[in-house]
Amino acid sequence: MNRPPVIDVLVVGAGPSGSAVAIDLVRRGLDVRIVDRSPHAFDGSRAKGVQPRSLEVLEDLGALDDVLAGGSTYPKLGLHAGPLALPWKMFPHKEATADVPYPDTWLIPQFRTDRALHARLSELGRAVEFGRELTELTQDEETVVAKVAGTQGTEEIVARYVVGADGGSSVVRRQLGVGFVGTTDDGDRVLIVDASVSGLARDRWHMWPRPGGGLIGACPLPDSDMFQWMIRLTPDEEPPSKRDDILLRIHDHTHDRRIQLHDIRWTSVFRPNIRLAESYGRGRVLLAGDAAHVHPPAGAQGLNTGMQDGYNLGWKLGQVLAGANPALLDTYEAERQPIAAAVLGLSTKKWGGIARLDPSSMKRGKDEQQLSLTYHGGPLAPAEGMRTGTLRVGDRAPDAELFGADGAGTRLFDVFRGPHFTAIAYGADAAGDLERLAWPTAGARLKRLTVGAAAADGLALSDPGNTLRRGYGLTGDTLLLIRPDGYIGHIATRDFLATTRSAARAMTP
Repeated sequence: MNRPPVIDVLVVGAGPSGSAVAIDLVRRGLDVRIVDRSPHAFDGSRAKGVQPRSLEVLEDLGALDDVLAGGSTYPKLGLHAGPLALPWKMFPHKEATADVPYPDTWLIPQFRTDRALHARLSELGRAVEFGRELTELTQDEETVVAKVAGTQGTEEIVARYVVGADGGSSVVRRQLGVGFVGTTDDGDRVLIVDASVSGLARDRWHMWPRPGGGLIGACPLPDSDMFQWMIRLTPDEEPPSKRDDILLRIHDHTHDRRIQLHDIRWTSVFRPNIRLAESYGRGRVLLAGDAAHVHPPAGAQGLNTGMQDGYNLGWKLGQVLAGANPALLDTYEAERQPIAAAVLGLSTKKWGGIARLDPSSMKRGKDEQQLSLTYHGGPLAPAEGMRTGTLRVGDRAPDAELFGADGAGTRLFDVFRGPHFTAIAYGADAAGDLERLAWPTAGARLKRLTVGAAAADGLALSDPGNTLRRGYGLTGDTLLLIRPDGYIGHIATRDFLATTRSAARAMTP
């Protein structure tokens, strides 16, 4: 029997995490397949909050316009206490700034986020292969062999790497024998219902708290007449499944018989899992998203953390496939696992606070928005490295408003957009060394940008509003290397050429 051709990467699971890594790999020109055991795209609301950092990721991946078109900012909470509904600002709405273009958490049902990512994949010439279930994985030093079952039988797919993004019950993780440490509280269950509703104002995320942790919430889903209902069940309660029974449960709790359900689109019973994979992969198989970590729903963290897993992993896989040291892939777990652990702590604290009716658990701020997440102190961002007045290596690279010689404005994020590295030279001395910086011809290319100095090669812009200078804390000549995932890979305030060459060596072929 002839062995099938070897592809670069097989992605298992087409949710936000798998779709994000697939998009990033495909735009690098790699041969990628993405399979999902479901017969069709997910059609429920489930994770409905997309954080500001994830909006930046979606912009770079080319899926932001669809996500913005399918969502809205969050409404205020309406906390119902008897006949009164008290307004509560859960998400402080902010104005966009030069360094943070998307300051608000975006409300969008997950099925729309998934479809936006799948549409972007389609634009790049790839389609999700639904109804294809992984049944077996074996690997050697060079390839992974995956057996995938579908309606036409079982196919053997041979890939140089496999990414398991197949959810909390991940078959990939089980095939690897990786432990999934944590707890599942079967006595704490939530019935989630997507339904068309009348008799309820759509300008509030309604909540009816009760002593002892009893809670019903109804969040309006944008551009529809649907609400996502979250009904916290008692420990021994049988989840209602029929429309009339669900409506009776809502009426008994809210005492508001004006509420009517007309069309139930999706239901699910959710058990808050708090789990973290002991490792993020073995050999040529890596885990991302819920396959690596699962969270309570409070704070809208799970989908966002998973999508950013894929964004971190994609460029590293691309570089290793282009000839970079495979040790670069070890930095994926080293960078992302501590982030997931911290997020688990945050979302668990918020979920427990909701059960205690603690008002502070309803508040959302910078901790949830993921703009301040950093890889500083990790393997690609040593703590002893140079820094600016505001930033360290490993921090998110902020946006800025720059201008060309013709007076046309350019966002720094527009320069970053794409699968490349970006080097920013601020000042004449840094610009001179940037011109002398050699870059490998294999793997991600380098885009060169000078600010405040002439450039023989690359893009020269000015910073008349000092948005770059302020946002990046620049006080003199500086050379910055920005990774393809928008984090700072190196800062040089002296020895520009030598130190940047050394930092780039760990990330390039």
